[in-house]
Amino acid sequence: MDEASRHTLAAYPRRVSTHEHYTHGYSEAVLSSHARRTVDNSFGYGRHLLQPGLRVLDLGCGPGTITVELAHAVAPGEVVGVDIDATVLDRARANADGLAHLTFVEAEATGLGFADDTFDLSHAHQVLQHLGEPVAALRELARVTRVGGMIAVRDADYGAFAWYPEVPGLDRWRDLYRSVARANGGEPDAGRHLLSWALAAGLERVEVHSSTWTYSAADATAAWWGRSWAQRVSDPAFAARAVGLGLASAADIADLRQAWLDWSEHPDAVFVVPHTELLITC
Repeated sequence: MDEASRHTLAAYPRRVSTHEHYTHGYSEAVLSSHARRTVDNSFGYGRHLLQPGLRVLDLGCGPGTITVELAHAVAPGEVVGVDIDATVLDRARANADGLAHLTFVEAEATGLGFADDTFDLSHAHQVLQHLGEPVAALRELARVTRVGGMIAVRDADYGAFAWYPEVPGLDRWRDLYRSVARANGGEPDAGRHLLSWALAAGLERVEVHSSTWTYSAADATAAWWGRSWAQRVSDPAFAARAVGLGLASAADIADLRQAWLDWSEHPDAVFVVPHTELLITC
């Protein structure tokens, strides 16, 4: 990134929400899970768009693993990672290891502060499900993306998760997660809504794709996935919120944690996470 670009970015106002709840929180279990995300496993539907010299926005970048790979793919093009949490941005900067054409900015999805037509490609992975105004966020992404540029969004659909064995505790976990996420203003079944949100935002040139993450006992990923969620469900960011909202008791949280651990140890364990993916031409 040249000095002029650095000064321009520095001048953008940081607009960060102080009232929204990020349902997952920023525990080590969450960040370690997010750090496993790559272009291959999370942006395969848009890999063909990546060309040297593109200017790219990664909204909701988290610890920055996808962002760093985007930066390598479009070098010497500039990449900007955006998140609302200053601490997670510090982790992303550490993961970036001083890449000269990669910058991280604290801002919110509906008020990015960048000039119109700033980016060639704007990317948001697992972001819209957490927002109270996903349509407004898509309009904001369209504003900062040049005419002819692309917006790429991907979100899971919790209501469509499938697993075996059918441990009853996981049904209770999903019901609770969806209730907490909606109390926080989000939509945990976002995947199925993405197209309708894009159309409501006035974005009509849309390709719709889908893909899955699959965790199984066959490759030991089920053990990791189950232990990760056992930690995440009992983390205060989720557990205290659920209890505070009157949706669960401490005993309920302990039961859900154990349900995840029991499932993770089953020799037949399989868990499928479906995603909807949009490629939108501005």
